[in-house]
Amino acid sequence: MSRSRPDSSLRRLNVPALLGGAQVRFTPLMQKRLTRHAEGMIGRSLSYFPELQGKPITVGFSRVHLGSAVMSRKRDSAPQLVIRLRVRNLTYQTIGHELTHLVQGLSLGNQPGAGYERIPSGETQCDIWTLARHELFCDDPPTYIKLPPLMRELWPNYAAAVRRLCVAAIDKRSVLLPYIRWLESEIATLARPSWQEKKPPAQLTLPFSD
Repeated sequence: MSRSRPDSSLRRLNVPALLGGAQVRFTPLMQKRLTRHAEGMIGRSLSYFPELQGKPITVGFSRVHLGSAVMSRKRDSAPQLVIRLRVRNLTYQTIGHELTHLVQGLSLGNQPGAGYERIPSGETQCDIWTLARHELFCDDPPTYIKLPPLMRELWPNYAAAVRRLCVAAIDKRSVLLPYIRWLESEIATLARPSWQEKKPPAQLTLPFSD
């Protein structure tokens, strides 16, 4: 990723939050495309990431992908946190996913005692921890967790149940190594109707004349 020197003219967003505020800078390209609604979504999402409060975060524009995240480190300096988002059809799930990637990077860094939650690396892991963080990030189905096609089509009907399974999977991780396999198995079971819900086939009746 190519980077330029920080531009003091970049528009800044001071996100009010119970645990402080993240210092957000929008790149010039993002400023041209950023809507008030999208800006509000980013601010609201950040309020659920106390690990990122008080940290400078650069938000850029993505032309192709829904979103991306990069955390670069230099010796004896704070890590640079960057996410890119596609503003069109932006969802909380996408914003939360990319912010979770930043927390993944911080938790894997050599910062003992920094207080970051240990989130394992990986895209599927990122999906799990994003959904588990708050129901706000369940407005769209995750990209990397395996979901049956029907569940993706009817996601609002399954979102809360899948989130509960993600929370349970994180709890099981300490005692169950293949916790992702367990989660996706439970999700597949959730999508299958039980036998009680299956209606017997209707009896065929034919018209008979007296």
